[in-house]
Amino acid sequence: MVSKVESVNILRNRGETLAILVGGGPAPGINGVIRSATIEAINNGLRVIGILDGFKWLARGDNSKVRELTIENVSRIHFEGGSILGTSRENPTKSKEKLENVIRALRNMEVDFLITIGGDDTAYTANLIDIETGPEIEVAHVPKTIDNDLPLPGTLSTFGYQTARHFGVELVQNIMTDAQTTSRWYFVVTMGRKAGHLALGIGKAASATVTLVAEEFGDAPIKLDHICDILEGSIIKRRSMGREDGVAILAEGLAERLDPEDLQALDEVERDDHGNIRIAEIPLGIILKHRVRRRLRERGIGVTIVDKNIGYELRCAPPIPYDCEYTQDLGHAAIRFLLSGDTGAMICIQSGQLMPLYLSDMLDRQSGRTRVRMVDVDTEYFRVARKYQIRLETSDFENMKWLSRLARAGQLTLEEFSEKFGYLAEEHRRIIGIG
Repeated sequence: MVSKVESVNILRNRGETLAILVGGGPAPGINGVIRSATIEAINNGLRVIGILDGFKWLARGDNSKVRELTIENVSRIHFEGGSILGTSRENPTKSKEKLENVIRALRNMEVDFLITIGGDDTAYTANLIDIETGPEIEVAHVPKTIDNDLPLPGTLSTFGYQTARHFGVELVQNIMTDAQTTSRWYFVVTMGRKAGHLALGIGKAASATVTLVAEEFGDAPIKLDHICDILEGSIIKRRSMGREDGVAILAEGLAERLDPEDLQALDEVERDDHGNIRIAEIPLGIILKHRVRRRLRERGIGVTIVDKNIGYELRCAPPIPYDCEYTQDLGHAAIRFLLSGDTGAMICIQSGQLMPLYLSDMLDRQSGRTRVRMVDVDTEYFRVARKYQIRLETSDFENMKWLSRLARAGQLTLEEFSEKFGYLAEEHRRIIGIG
C-alpha cells in the first residue's frame, strides 16, 4: 500500500506540462488566475508554460511564443492589471486549418493540461480542443469578462466584472459632478458587446439619471427614435424639476440591436468595401447626442450634451480585493479539476466550492456557440434600478397638473406631449409589473 507521503512524492514527480493561455479582451484579475494556477501546478510536480498572445501564434502553427512560468516570477503579479502573457482576439474556430494548427502546436509542445482564460469565444475554442484531443490534452476554462455575460449560476459574476464596475462607478461619479457644475448632459456608452450587465451595474451603483440596456426593449429590433424619446423625455423631466444636467448610461449592445432600416440611413457609420455597416464601429453616443440635441433645439430648448465612452479605462485596472481573492480560488480550482482526471469544463466557484460547468452543456442549441447571459428584466434587481431613474413613467401621465408642467418644460402642448411620449408610460407599466 502506498503511504500518503509516497503518493504526494509520486504526484510531485509527474513531469507533465501545463499550458496557460489568455484569449479575448483584457479584464482585471487575469494575472491572479495565472499566479494561483502556476503555484498550485508547480507544487504538484507540473511544468508550467505561458502561451503568449492568446491563440495568435498557435493558429499559425507557431509554438515558439511561450514563457516558462515559475513561482518566483508570478508570486506578486496578482496585484497588477493586464496580462503578463498578453492576449488577442484570434479565433481559430473560424478556420479548420487554424484549429488544426493550434492542436498540432500544443501536441508539439507536449502539453498535457491546458487552462484557457477568456470569454464565450475562448470557451468555445477550448471546447473544440477538448473534443478533438480527448484525454490527450485535458482542458479547463476560467471565465473572464468585464461584460459579466457568461452563463454562471444565479448572479455569480465573472472575474473582472466587479473591478470594472468599481472603477466605472468612480468615473461616472466624477462625470456627474462635472455635469452638475457645468449644467450639461453626458451620454456615457459603456462596454457590453451583447449584454448590458456592466452598464446597468455602473448606472445603478452610481445613481445615474437614466440607464438604458438593450434587454429592456424585448426581442424586436430597437428603433433609434425610441431611444431618443426616452433620453429626450428624461431631459424634459429634469428640466421640469429645475435641473439642466444629467448623465445617461448606455450599453454599447444597443447598437447591435438597432433596426436595420435606421442603420442604413445613418451617415456617421463606417462601412466596408461592400457598403455594409461595421456594427462595432457605430458611434452610438455621437449619433444620439446629435439627434436628441437637434430635436430639443427645434423647439427652442438649448442643451449641451457631451458623448463619452468608457471601457478601455476599466479593462486593465488593478483588481480590487474581491477579484484578487476570487481569481486565486479560480486558478487553484482549475488545477484541482485537471489533476482529478476530469476535462472540458468551465471552472465555477459557488458557495466556496468547485462546481465545474461542462462546456458541452453550455452551448446554445441554435447557434452551437457558448450561451450568453443577458440582463433579466423580470427581476427585482432590474425593477429597483428602473425605479430610481428619472424617466417618463405611468404616474407622469396620471396627474394633469404635473403633465402640463412636463409639456411646458418640453415646449409642447399637452396633446403633443401625450401623443409623443405616452407610449413610454405603457412600457413602464409593463416593466415594473403593474396594470
